[in-house]
Amino acid sequence: MNSLDGRGWKLKLLYDGLCPICAGEINFLRRRNRRGELAFEDITAPGFDPGRYGLTLEQAVGFMHAVTPDGRVLRGLEVFVAAYRLAGLSWLAAILGFRPIQPVMNLAYRLFAAVRPRFSRSQPKDAARPPCRDQDRCRVQSPLIR
Repeated sequence: MNSLDGRGWKLKLLYDGLCPICAGEINFLRRRNRRGELAFEDITAPGFDPGRYGLTLEQAVGFMHAVTPDGRVLRGLEVFVAAYRLAGLSWLAAILGFRPIQPVMNLAYRLFAAVRPRFSRSQPKDAARPPCRDQDRCRVQSPLIR
């Protein structure tokens, strides 16, 4: 049991459901989540409150975040390392977590994070879900591209 919502997950990923690349990665992780150790929360869903996790909307949009049951917030590449471990992809987590290449991987992630919000403005693949209509959310950009 955890202190945030009473469920048995070990890591909750905060993702942008309007970003096709992000949604694809989340769908991949959902399929690999056989033990139910990952939980998922869409930061573009109505009612999402980043303050619940000690974040601002700009922070949530600017980088991938995840939360542990005790409320600790992971950010950026460390989210993927932890998520891949829990999804049974320890070999991939080991590659991403390998210290000699982490500076390069972190730079690559920061570059992706800088342009990622632009993908969120397009029509999602799921036609039942409309594109971002909340102008304040749509306007939020990564701090790296201002």
